[in-house]
Amino acid sequence: KVLIDVPRSDLAEELAQSQTKIQVLQDTLQQVLDRREEERQSRQLLELYLEALKNEDSILSKVAESETVPGKEMDVVDAGTSSTGPSAKTALSDQILAALREKPAPELCLDSQDLELVLKEDTEALASALRWDTQKAEALQQACDQELSKRLQQVQALHSLRSTSKGKKTLP
Repeated sequence: KVLIDVPRSDLAEELAQSQTKIQVLQDTLQQVLDRREEERQSRQLLELYLEALKNEDSILSKVAESETVPGKEMDVVDAGTSSTGPSAKTALSDQILAALREKPAPELCLDSQDLELVLKEDTEALASALRWDTQKAEALQQACDQELSKRLQQVQALHSLRSTSKGKKTLP
């Protein structure tokens, strides 16, 4: 970088070479620097892509898990809505309710399956279970809905990246 920044005439005098040879030398050095920068950026992009793939795999495995368990969850929801006992106010587990009460941003702490359960819950029942007013419970459900939407967009973006990268592998 220093050799590129030095005035051509000064460098030519110091190396006892013509200014045209020095220009070729500086151009070559600039090309090397440019190539190194491109390689650095490519490495960073590849690292981001690999991280995105890891995240996609973990999200997909969570989605696959949530798709294999819905029948079980549905039974809990159905039992919760049909029962008349005081413990049947919500279908949410004590663990989920504790996270909703104690965490400053519970939608970030819950997995997607739990977010779906919170969204399916009746707002008034949720407010009652958390001992909150209805507006606060509604705001929580909206935050959960936004987080779930964001996660879905991330999964879709990762699918798009994966399909794009698979398409490029087959090209010559």
